[in-house]
Amino acid sequence: MANPYGALFKAPGSVAFSAAGFVGRMPVSMTGIGIITMLSQMNGEYGLAGAVSAAFTLSMALCGPQVSRIVDRKGQSKVLLPAAGLSVISMAGLLLCAHYRAPVWTLFVFAILAGTLPNMAAMVRARWTHVYRDSSKLHTAFSLESVVDEMTFVVGPALSVALSTSLFAEAGPMIASALLAIGVLLLVPQKRTEPAVHVGEDGGPAAGSAIRIGALQLLALILAAGGTIVGTVDVVSVAFAEEQGAPASAGIVLSVYAVGSALAGLVFGARKLKTPLPRLLTFGAAGTAVTALPLLLVGNVATLSVAVFFSGIFFAPTMIIVMGLVEKIVPARQLTEGMTWAITGLSVGTALGAAVSGSMVDRFGPTGGFAVAMVAGAATLLLALVAYRPLTHGIRRACPEEAPVSGAEGASVSGAEAAAASKTGDAKDGAQPALGAGNASS
Repeated sequence: MANPYGALFKAPGSVAFSAAGFVGRMPVSMTGIGIITMLSQMNGEYGLAGAVSAAFTLSMALCGPQVSRIVDRKGQSKVLLPAAGLSVISMAGLLLCAHYRAPVWTLFVFAILAGTLPNMAAMVRARWTHVYRDSSKLHTAFSLESVVDEMTFVVGPALSVALSTSLFAEAGPMIASALLAIGVLLLVPQKRTEPAVHVGEDGGPAAGSAIRIGALQLLALILAAGGTIVGTVDVVSVAFAEEQGAPASAGIVLSVYAVGSALAGLVFGARKLKTPLPRLLTFGAAGTAVTALPLLLVGNVATLSVAVFFSGIFFAPTMIIVMGLVEKIVPARQLTEGMTWAITGLSVGTALGAAVSGSMVDRFGPTGGFAVAMVAGAATLLLALVAYRPLTHGIRRACPEEAPVSGAEGASVSGAEAAAASKTGDAKDGAQPALGAGNASS
């Protein structure tokens, strides 16, 4: 059986931009926890450390889509270096202020400015879309990216904490910024796979933000609800492990969650989709809601590990489906921004889940935290049900060829199927994309 993931990298330049994107996205998972570790070691104040880290995270959530919007208008090569440069310089300012005990307000200023780092996960997904647009391989590419995201969020925080605790306090955030700079410097020269800049009908850059699209708003909210579960699992796993007298086992629980999600993502990505994406999203959301329920019944670390493994199974596939829907409903000229808004929803949800579940754990113990996950699962399903019709209509508007048409016998078939019926073979999968052509930013 052919390896669908190996086939992805037959496209020229795919290995290079994928590797650069992996390096460049590590700071997203390393920096927040790195700031907390650094400041708590320097002054022992977890409140200040958490507040500065939250300022960075919020800034990243707000600035990321704006940076991506400019990327859609100007091109990756013109925007990534200035945005990453501002982030790296600001992080250096933050580290210096922390080291020399500058006034507290300076920490917040530089943390906010450091949040301008570009969303490298969205940049790489945009390149995959450029390479494999209108091919079933794009589904596999998005699946691979979801697994890579899982890897960075497993490796990144542990690496950042280890650097700051074993070398010097500033080491975690410092290395994170260095990885951002390296990733961007490796990605920018790769013109061949850089997505073309699309212009508006008047020949100028496209106006308006992608977040004005109602269906995209719903997708971002769905990922925010799913991210709330992720943040809850992170916090409550630590609290539950400490309650059981085995704090070190929290790492095992979190790894099991990530493994379950990654394995499901790989399996899901290797399959060819026949079910409409809005319906798949409903199934994924239902699975997310149902698998949150057993968390209330866990009695020890072993049963918690089993419960989070099955909960993780639905995370990566749901993320993959959402990204597939974003690619369908968001115009090509706004695709990078659209993907960034979706990822931002996930990041905001993760931070929200950590904050709310932490408060619930303080008041009611781990059971209170698990209740947050259950509520977030129900919200995910409710949002998916609400989004079903807008997403279906959005796909029909963006892709008229996928709207139902009448067959010869009155049967309902899609326009794409009708077109495919007149050809032999799968032209989409068999054709190699022409890379580098029509890149207005080159």
